[in-house]
Amino acid sequence: MTTPADVQNVRDPELPGRLLTAERDVLIPLLRGRADADFALPVVACPGWTVRDVLAHCSAAFTRVLERRFEEGVFSPASNGRDIAERAGWSNRRVVDELERGMTEAGPVIAEAGGALDVLALGEWVHAGDVREAFGEPGAYAGAGLPSAFSLLAYVTGRKGHLPLHADLDDVDEPLRLGKASGRRPPARYIGDGPTLVRLYAGRPVDGAAYELAGARAAELNIFGE
Repeated sequence: MTTPADVQNVRDPELPGRLLTAERDVLIPLLRGRADADFALPVVACPGWTVRDVLAHCSAAFTRVLERRFEEGVFSPASNGRDIAERAGWSNRRVVDELERGMTEAGPVIAEAGGALDVLALGEWVHAGDVREAFGEPGAYAGAGLPSAFSLLAYVTGRKGHLPLHADLDDVDEPLRLGKASGRRPPARYIGDGPTLVRLYAGRPVDGAAYELAGARAAELNIFGE
């Protein structure tokens, strides 16, 4: 029998695009229905950034992908800051328009990149959760895209040679296997819900969440802090 563990390192090139378009259909209507004042709300997961800053970062990243602009230092804090500053004079609507275009059109370019840009799609999905949390929306890191996000997380952590982890999720029947077995350490074990596992791998706060993690420190799971 084939299990998710058997196929975690087999790339589905269309998966990042599917995740982004599904998230687009949820996030963009939410953004278009918010008042301008909501775009100035702080984002706890990204200290110093507002909702608008996060959206400008995401929309700029997609535009870079579409234009294939990957100069030295791209996606570094300094590069991200410049991208946000370049959009300082834009209306919120224009930022959302750029984001919608990127979420619609970036999938094929990511697919052609052979896996190198898959983590960007995952990161932008996480940022959508950051925005929902800033708005006080329920299920910030959950929703219909969560299964696809986990499939992408399994591939990304395997590609990166991340520490192995077996996750027994409250809301998923089959165990989820992440990272890559190396023989240097036994797999860590996670027991809890899916959104909390997303928070751990994205380096987001998990204050008050009920979960068990054995064989690894929470900070070791963060794939964006390396």
